Amino acid sequence: MEKKTFTVPNIGCNGCVANIKNEVSALQGVHFVSGDVASKTIVLEWEAPATWEQIENALTQIEYAPAKN
Repeated sequence: MEKKTFTVPNIGCNGCVANIKNEVSALQGVHFVSGDVASKTIVLEWEAPATWEQIENALTQIEYAPAKN
């Protein structure tokens, strides 16, 4: 199981977090999605067949791309 915490600059409200949760949870292999509006962070846990690249692409398509560090 992989886990990642990252920032999404476009998060502005709980609706944004809900959209991210709905989209990413639909990917096979994603087990946990949590978000915090105040810190604009998302916490994900996943395993195969999901990959970070697949998750990042899904987020980018819905205009919630992770911040580049």
